[in-house]
Amino acid sequence: MGRTDGGRYDVVVVGAGAAGLACADDLSAAGLRVLLLEADTTVGGRMRTDRVAGFTVDRGFQVFNTSYPQVKRRIERKELRLRPFTPGVLVRTEDDLLRFTDPSRRPRESRDLLPGRLASGRDLVALGALSARDALAPASLLRRGRDGTTLTALADAGVSPELVETFLRPFLSGVFLEDELETSARFFHLVWRSMLRGTLCLPAEGIGAVPAQLASRLPPDVLRTGTPVSAVTGDGAVLADGGEVPARAVVVATGQRVAAELLPGLRVPDGRTVTTLYHATTRPPLTEPVLVVDSRRRFLNTCVLTAVQPRFSTDGRALVSTSVLGSPGPAETEAVLRALGDAYGADPGGWELVHRVTVPDALPAMPGPTPLSRTTRFAPGRYVCGDHRATGSLQGALASGARAAREVLTDLRATQRGRVRWIEPAVGA
Repeated sequence: MGRTDGGRYDVVVVGAGAAGLACADDLSAAGLRVLLLEADTTVGGRMRTDRVAGFTVDRGFQVFNTSYPQVKRRIERKELRLRPFTPGVLVRTEDDLLRFTDPSRRPRESRDLLPGRLASGRDLVALGALSARDALAPASLLRRGRDGTTLTALADAGVSPELVETFLRPFLSGVFLEDELETSARFFHLVWRSMLRGTLCLPAEGIGAVPAQLASRLPPDVLRTGTPVSAVTGDGAVLADGGEVPARAVVVATGQRVAAELLPGLRVPDGRTVTTLYHATTRPPLTEPVLVVDSRRRFLNTCVLTAVQPRFSTDGRALVSTSVLGSPGPAETEAVLRALGDAYGADPGGWELVHRVTVPDALPAMPGPTPLSRTTRFAPGRYVCGDHRATGSLQGALASGARAAREVLTDLRATQRGRVRWIEPAVGA
């Protein structure tokens, strides 16, 4: 094996998703010599955008949340030309299409929150109290709260099983990509807080514009795409072509499955798989930029993407995005199309399936109780970061990358001062 250049890097970061980009950015800003290696030809990990059949199509339904602290720190939002979703969601019930919205934002559109329509008066009081606490409390307080599952958290807040089944389970299943509401209660409170305090949007060029912006801020020669890594050794990283990149430290910032392959002994969570179906139609079934969920749970959520971002279409056709758990077969896909006709009150007979994306490990499983952040230290000089080491969100990925950079800097500086610093390896953690 030959070395790829004549020098040794301070840090090699493997994987140019959100976590790897954040880590490389912080390490470079600290003055270290960093090399960021990405196996694919473009950055982003799961945050990618393609051009398909005249449409801008993300690899799975994704939204941009403006309230995340790491987003506020790292992203120039004006450059993304964001367009917002309508606050709240539409809920297709057995009998009607009802609106669940934040009355503080859209008071004139809150008629479906009158007792007896979407929820009882008691449920509205309970959910209002929960929402006020989550919106106003410091995030640090929510992170320290008693953990369990989302389902138990809702019950503890006094929310009835009826409202859970009518609205919360259908809606949150699309957020967490699981329909048992087993996700960590503390993570649920943080997610609920972010939705109450922020705005869900779509960038004009798709979600891939977010990692592209992060990559554009890196110093020259830090990022190298089309360079897969086959192994991590005590001396650095071994490339798939047999070359070796020597480094004092290596940070593995890939998805959990690849991380476990590169760092044998690393315990990773299960992943949630989701499939998104993209249908083109000449007439949009809904002109409002709003998310629709189904109380019968025939799909996770659906929306007319071109109502949010008209730039997603080049020929004036509408693009409908619909997500379902797992990977549905042909019969299930046809059943979803029929359910969409019912949900929108439209005839989907002329809709064309222009794209389908199945994303394994779209989110890490976070059954409660679970830690919201883990050390990135794995072994001396070896680190691992990503949303699977924190929370299943862009915020979690960026925060984990930032934590990896801090821990690498701490350890390298301690070594330079002649004091070897090491904290119990995270093998099995």
